[in-house]
Amino acid sequence: MSNPEVPRDPQTFVLWREAQDTRIRTRLGGIYYLLAWLLTWLFSDSPAELLVWGLTGAVLFTLLLVLRLLHHLPTEETPPALRSWIDRHWGLVLLTALAWGLTHAWSLNDPAFASSWLIATLSTIAFSTAMAFNFSMRKGRAIVALLLLYLPGLVALAVDWREQQAILITLAFYLSYLVLALKRSHREYQNTLALELELLEQQQRLEQLSRTDSLTQLGNRYQFNNLFPVMVASAQRQNGPMSLVLLDIDFFKRVNDQHGHACGDACLSAFAERMRQVFRRDSDALLRLGGEEFGVLMPNTTLEQACLLAESFRQELTQHGFSVKGSDLPLTASLGVGCFDPQRDDSPEAFYKRVDAALYQAKGAGRNCLVQA
Repeated sequence: MSNPEVPRDPQTFVLWREAQDTRIRTRLGGIYYLLAWLLTWLFSDSPAELLVWGLTGAVLFTLLLVLRLLHHLPTEETPPALRSWIDRHWGLVLLTALAWGLTHAWSLNDPAFASSWLIATLSTIAFSTAMAFNFSMRKGRAIVALLLLYLPGLVALAVDWREQQAILITLAFYLSYLVLALKRSHREYQNTLALELELLEQQQRLEQLSRTDSLTQLGNRYQFNNLFPVMVASAQRQNGPMSLVLLDIDFFKRVNDQHGHACGDACLSAFAERMRQVFRRDSDALLRLGGEEFGVLMPNTTLEQACLLAESFRQELTQHGFSVKGSDLPLTASLGVGCFDPQRDDSPEAFYKRVDAALYQAKGAGRNCLVQA
């Protein structure tokens, strides 16, 4: 479950898990159908006389085996692609079950297989048992596969009822047991899947907590360190703009000293909410970098666009301040704004330092102002 390639969306994960399990559990099954046929044919009364049919059956089960092995999982792990793969793979499973069911019925009816019909019958029991316990992901389809494996043989035995009634009744009872076992196996699979989904959800919550500032619910420094170089690299590949806004609350220590840390925490939360109201685009990443310093990553945004939004935020903050205990508390911020420039910035770190220097210029210029990097 720690594999980073595991899909995080629950619906996609359920289909991905089913596809993985189906692929693993059918990988070796095909070869045993081929071996069962070869044993049934070669231990028959006259394998030489059945040469054409023997080779035809061998080619058929070899082809079904090859189709299974060549049916690779989809490279695009989306619900439609996974559903399509599962449907096609189950088509191969059902086709193989039908082929063996008809083979078993043939061996029961043809006197040429008098010496080997028991091999075919035991193989049918083995295949159906494996189906009940290993392919419970789709209960309905697994029941259909069981019937395709079993019913042709039961019909063949019913034709010669008086001679084969003991075997017919025994196989019918075993089939009923397999259906019950399949239902139980299906419930167990669903319970296991539910536990995996719960674990996946817990992992996502923990990851979200590790990337989120608990006070402001903005991304934290860890999130910034992961996103920032990725966004810069994307801007370089696409030859597009990517802007960074750094914000620092002015004289925040006074707020803590004069009004207490609880008021300071409320101030930080209100500041973050103001950021959400101004930087509202889905592509913007809002982060608390530490203390009273915040940042906004703005992909596909020019310097002029970033400055316009940042300045509107500064003015909004200046005009309304922060309300504490029924009274208004002035609240302002200093801002540094820059746009990634490959000619100036040879690395994400260089870009950040350039914008951070602009922020310090804004603080040195008297605060409550914006400086372009």
